[in-house]
Amino acid sequence: MIYWYSKRIIIAVFLLFFSLSLINAQSGTLGDTNSDGSIDIVDALLVSQYYVGLNPNNFNSNVADVNSDQSIDVIDALLIAQFYVGLISVFPGVIVNPDTPWDWAGVVATGQSLAVGEQGKPVQSVSQPYNNLKLSTGSLSWPVDPNSGTLSMVPLVEPVGRLAPNYPSSWPENMAGETPATSMASQVTSMYRSAAGKDYICVHGNVGENGQCLKYLVKNAPRDGLNGRAYEATLIETRAITRLAQGAGKTYGVAAVIVTHGECDSGNTNYENELYQLWSDYNNDLKAITGQTQDLIMIVSQQNSQGDNSSSTLAVWKAGVDHPESFVCSGPKYQFPYASDGVHLTTEGYRRLGEKYGQIYYERVILGNNWQPLQPTGASRSGRVITVNFHVPSGALAWENTFQTPHQDINEWRNGKGFEVRSRNSSRLTISSVQISGNSVQITCTADLPADGVIVSYAMISNSGTMTSPYQGTRYWGQLRDSDSFIGISTGKNLPNYCVAFELIVP
Repeated sequence: MIYWYSKRIIIAVFLLFFSLSLINAQSGTLGDTNSDGSIDIVDALLVSQYYVGLNPNNFNSNVADVNSDQSIDVIDALLIAQFYVGLISVFPGVIVNPDTPWDWAGVVATGQSLAVGEQGKPVQSVSQPYNNLKLSTGSLSWPVDPNSGTLSMVPLVEPVGRLAPNYPSSWPENMAGETPATSMASQVTSMYRSAAGKDYICVHGNVGENGQCLKYLVKNAPRDGLNGRAYEATLIETRAITRLAQGAGKTYGVAAVIVTHGECDSGNTNYENELYQLWSDYNNDLKAITGQTQDLIMIVSQQNSQGDNSSSTLAVWKAGVDHPESFVCSGPKYQFPYASDGVHLTTEGYRRLGEKYGQIYYERVILGNNWQPLQPTGASRSGRVITVNFHVPSGALAWENTFQTPHQDINEWRNGKGFEVRSRNSSRLTISSVQISGNSVQITCTADLPADGVIVSYAMISNSGTMTSPYQGTRYWGQLRDSDSFIGISTGKNLPNYCVAFELIVP
């Protein structure tokens, strides 16, 4: 019997690497890469073709990562072959006992203009492909009564709330365009259905206030006209959804808070502490309303458009390092399509950001994995070389060669691919080359490094113009990424993880 299985595996592996036929694929369940209703050697062949770069037509990569290691490779092909011949009956990526404490899983979004979708028009996510929901406030004005009989749950589409009639604005009329909400929810639900074989209903709300600093989004925020309502709005919305869920015979809890913010606070050196206080207040107050025992996770993205050596940009990264149980930095946003102002995203940019949020939510909230972004773990120096070590979420480090080369206006850093080296007194040091070595990047300078140490940073200093290839972008960017093969469910785009903007002192 062992010999028979081994022979079948050898045949399967042979076919994996030598078949060149391209077979159309439709969406399906985990392992069924051509959605023909069965998991067999054809599915393994498609995985192998994808892995070696043949790109089979309509290949559904979202169901191909059968071991959930965020990489589609020969291991996935072998696992599908093993499943086909009966050596395994469950893929490692299948959720056998999924952690789904509620029928409705809540997500609160807050932040400033990018949170509410500024420049994200026309909206594209105008239909709900799953059963995800949002609260409809109808025509109610502030302050909204959470017990109003006119409140209702409706399908989650964009805009996620009511459009703002003017600037400034606040909930319940605070939306500017497409937000990450609908694409994030679709990403979570599609991944969960593929892995667990049942539904996962996300309930999204958005209390962001366009143009407002963090002080207007926190508990007991000062009131400035319409602004300063965001935190209270969250409590109102959560009370309303909790009541409506109970009326529908459903359980409800808030799983995550999404923060898309930081431009206004680029000079705020206390930003990390203020973010942590916001998480703590939300965690206490929302749990008291829903009755849940599970803590919230706060997912925060870096801003990459305002201020050299931005304090808020660094704080978002450091919050995930200092408080990994409560925070996760989703990474930068410089890799997404920007509007012409170089500050806000396009509609597609917001959708891609939502897909990345969804991938991280799935890893952290549903699977319970300690997902972290592509980020430095330390740095050392020897002679003229600085070595920066990285945590790499998936696959190997790589350079994004479709991006135009950063810092072409700064001679010392023209060869840095986004890396920046300065002395302790902030004088620029010239980089001659950067090279990937395993999970590290070696930065070679043209002269010996100062004895009292250096500062190495990445994507923290502005370029004179905005990135124009492969699309209009921000003034702050770099070219370092991993090789994650993750494909967004809404845009169909590959979303590798790009390096966070950071700064380190190397003694």
